[in-house]
Amino acid sequence: MKYDVVVVGGGPAGMMAAGRASELGARVLLLEKNNRLGAKLLVTGKGRCNITNKVNQTREFVSEFGKNGKFIFSALSRFGIEDTITFFQDLGTKTKIERGNRVFPVSDSARDVLDSLIRYMKNSEVEIRKNVQVRKFIVKDKKIQKIELVTGAEIEADKFIICTGGKSCSNTGSTGDGYEWLERLGHTITNLYPSLTPIIVKDDFVKELEGLSLKNVSVTAQRNGKRIDSSFGEAIFTADGMSGPIILDLSRKINKESPENIKIVIDFKPALDFLKLDKRIQRDFMEGNNKMYKNSLDKLLPQKLIPLMIKLSKIDPEKKVNLITHEERIGLVHLIKEFTLELKELAGYNKAIITAGGVKLSQVDPKTMQSKVVENLYLAGEILDLDGPTGGYNLQICWSTGFVAGDSAGKNV
Repeated sequence: MKYDVVVVGGGPAGMMAAGRASELGARVLLLEKNNRLGAKLLVTGKGRCNITNKVNQTREFVSEFGKNGKFIFSALSRFGIEDTITFFQDLGTKTKIERGNRVFPVSDSARDVLDSLIRYMKNSEVEIRKNVQVRKFIVKDKKIQKIELVTGAEIEADKFIICTGGKSCSNTGSTGDGYEWLERLGHTITNLYPSLTPIIVKDDFVKELEGLSLKNVSVTAQRNGKRIDSSFGEAIFTADGMSGPIILDLSRKINKESPENIKIVIDFKPALDFLKLDKRIQRDFMEGNNKMYKNSLDKLLPQKLIPLMIKLSKIDPEKKVNLITHEERIGLVHLIKEFTLELKELAGYNKAIITAGGVKLSQVDPKTMQSKVVENLYLAGEILDLDGPTGGYNLQICWSTGFVAGDSAGKNV
């Protein structure tokens, strides 16, 4: 049987594209190489699935994607942030807005988001085949004629949509196959690298902090004392470095610069400047002047951080706080405001949330997501050279480009 549209990739962009094309009356087949759909979607937002980001203006959203952001204006005008929220609510997944305008399902379950997409495709009568691997696309006169599977079977269609994602989270099946196919079809693939990754540091003492979650801290990346970028919010220490929303966002900026000779500077008390923090510590010390230094930081710092801070401050743990010198106290203030780690490297694709780089945007029509290289081919999602920060931005790109690709391919069939 010949299909109107074949979608390759059962991730968020692929499911959206397939559902939309079929909704318009096209005979649609969705191919997924895993034994389940949305494997990567299920692990986004630590399983909570940050669906989108409800920023005030489209321009603000687009600015987070840098110079490539202008490409997505058209897609967002066709299927934007409010459309996404309404789409999922109509399918039974109610949403809520959290700090930073992040939108999550009320249930805090990525499974509900996936179930909504599957329901959408079922209602639209999309045919789904799992455990199917594509070997190559057979092209004639700048048009794809058919897909050849690794089994040798062939599938014909009038139009094709590739939504195979990037190379991040390879354990979910994202191995970068789509880049190779598209390069063979004549597309240019820009430099690829893992983005939104944890950081690995050279300092062995971070092992002592593994699992420590931080809230309302400021983290700055510096090179030779010069600020590259800063971020405020939540972070967590790992066995060999740090992760968490602000660290992932910082890693994106570091990667665009180069991760060499980078220092990570943490301000544990960004709400207090140096003078105010010094006065706060003096007050704490005065209130407990009979206390030993090792027992005096409970109100100031997380319990797990205190032993290391005592060690790094080089103040005698047994020393009474009323005997601590001005120089020692100022040293402690600097340690709290400028806790410095030396970057070793950024984690690789296996721990990255997304892949930066992809199909060169000048080879794709932003109004339709149609390839300018192959006539009957459309592209959507992470396969494109678009990468944004954490907070729902990258999933919104999947919803918007997936909808437009499906809408364009599903018309006039």
